[in-house]
Amino acid sequence: MYAIVQFGSHQYKIVEGDEITANRLSDEVGKTHNLDKILLYAKDKDIRIGQPFLKDVEVSAKVVSHDLGDKIVAFRYRKRKDTHRKVGHRQKLTTLKITKITAK
Repeated sequence: MYAIVQFGSHQYKIVEGDEITANRLSDEVGKTHNLDKILLYAKDKDIRIGQPFLKDVEVSAKVVSHDLGDKIVAFRYRKRKDTHRKVGHRQKLTTLKITKITAK
């Protein structure tokens, strides 16, 4: 059994027990978060495709941790102009553990 969910602007293929890393949520660590934008649900021969989302499938996830992503460095340089610009960025992330996928 698996599902494809949309979380923010990303889509994830999930199975119960998976951990996904997504953009930062405001929920506290240990709380349960329900994912409501389910695009596809598949269990054996029962395949459901949303138009655009499924209303009869629920996905529950537990907030495991809040982290920072890897540092991304953007460097711009213009030769012979004595111009350069270096900017660093670390994305704020949340790790979710999929606890339950239920279909009605």
